[in-house]
Amino acid sequence: MNYFEISYTAIGGLGVFFLGLKFLSEGLQSGSTDAIQSILATLTKNRVLAVLAGLGITVFVQSSSISTVMTVSLVNAGLIELKQAIGVILGANIGTTITGWILSIKVGKYGLLLIGLGIYPMMAGKTARTSAIGKTFVALGLIFTGLEFMSGAFAPLRTDQNFISYLHLFDAQTLGSLLACVAIGCLLTVIIQSSSAMLGITITLASTGVIDFNTAVALIIGENVGTTITAQLAAIGANTSAVRTARAHAIFNLLGALIFILMFPFYVDFIEWIVANPADAVDPDGSRPHIAWHIAVAHTMFNVLNVLLWIPLIDFLVRCVTWLVPSRGEKEVHKLKYLGTRSTMAPEVALQQADLEMDNLIEITREMFNLTKEYISKDAHDKELFERINHLEDITDNIEEEMINFITTLLTDSITQGQSARAYGLIRMADELESIADSLQSFSIYRARLYKQKESLSPEAWADLQSFCNEVDTFVGRVCNARKKRADSTRITSLIEESKRLNRMANNMRDDHLDRLKSGNCQSIPAQSYSDMFVSLRHIKNHAVNILETYNN
Repeated sequence: MNYFEISYTAIGGLGVFFLGLKFLSEGLQSGSTDAIQSILATLTKNRVLAVLAGLGITVFVQSSSISTVMTVSLVNAGLIELKQAIGVILGANIGTTITGWILSIKVGKYGLLLIGLGIYPMMAGKTARTSAIGKTFVALGLIFTGLEFMSGAFAPLRTDQNFISYLHLFDAQTLGSLLACVAIGCLLTVIIQSSSAMLGITITLASTGVIDFNTAVALIIGENVGTTITAQLAAIGANTSAVRTARAHAIFNLLGALIFILMFPFYVDFIEWIVANPADAVDPDGSRPHIAWHIAVAHTMFNVLNVLLWIPLIDFLVRCVTWLVPSRGEKEVHKLKYLGTRSTMAPEVALQQADLEMDNLIEITREMFNLTKEYISKDAHDKELFERINHLEDITDNIEEEMINFITTLLTDSITQGQSARAYGLIRMADELESIADSLQSFSIYRARLYKQKESLSPEAWADLQSFCNEVDTFVGRVCNARKKRADSTRITSLIEESKRLNRMANNMRDDHLDRLKSGNCQSIPAQSYSDMFVSLRHIKNHAVNILETYNN
């Protein structure tokens, strides 16, 4: 028995399998951008839709870890609530079972054929969808080829007496060995950071006859516990709501595992009853031809039954984690945080997160505009309003910094040309919105200067300034709405023409201001303040025009 050869073949096969999972995730995402956007749009509706959203996202990205990290970071950014987040993670637990069904298909010998069919469209496809389809075929080929390598490596172990004698300690026939199997499945999943990979190893070991069905089911239970570590890591340094989300994930998987451990013999018999042919039936070559389907069903039923148990108890789970993770007492600042490694943050999902955070930045900027208009129209300085404007400007600074760090990390990964263009567009848009916030802050500071010195503009100057401020506010609002409606070239052209009208309007007002200065109707300090405020508004208009250029991506 050449254990070294077995080891490097199994590890190499696992590496090919991992590469296949990565390609499958990227291929499905690249071809399903609109679907992912639609799924994310349902997150805030209700608990059932949240579960379905988690299921759908996990089907497309082929990783419950990615869905979990995404959910924790969305909660950390304040974009979804705790209850919806728990629903999404419940759905992700069901979505990850799709991998088991893919792995249970006995087409390992056709892995190279799938790679051959997919490699040309993946490398030379003229459209993103063609390339995505090719990449999906290559991914499936790599997955099945990796499983074949691992099967070939593990097969000799079923006749090795030393290994068999050691394996009896983990046959799940007694409570002690059952708990040992669950612990091993949990530990290995924590180490490799992928329940899908561990499921692949489990199916391969069982199919080659190395382990029996009882052991495989026990490993599955442990794998579902081990996969919760990803959410716990993602919550490190996050806000209270994100930590609660991670704890909720651990609680319902741990309690679910405990329930299935207590009813383990009945659960195994139940799977044997609903799936045709005995799981441990052995072929003349020593393999078990039916056990893969049994494992896929056992994995699916564990997660489906666990989710069905928890859906009506989501409110209770929210109260439970709220008690376990009390509020820190201070007001928390929501901001987008890059959580996890590149292996647990899929490019398309990361871009969708950045899009949602951009919506959040737009809302903050619009709120800041409304508060600034309210502040400048006051008869006297409003300290509370003024401080609120400055606070919002600080928030936009934080969000812009987080956005740039987040997207820059994304750009270091293997992404498509279209994804790269969208990423750079988001960086520029974040910069322009933050610049608008800066100008609004400056605008309020110039107005505060007039309050402090008890100076006032002439009625004509004040009318011009308010008129132009309202026009710019409307223009910025239309630019931001155009993003949500996916503006076409006609709408963008119309907005550019509107910006030119605002330029002409500003030029006329500047001439009127110069006339007032020449006639002595405007004093020096109010005149300087008027000029400064007017320039701030022109800067805001220019930044809004720059945002329009990002829509071409």
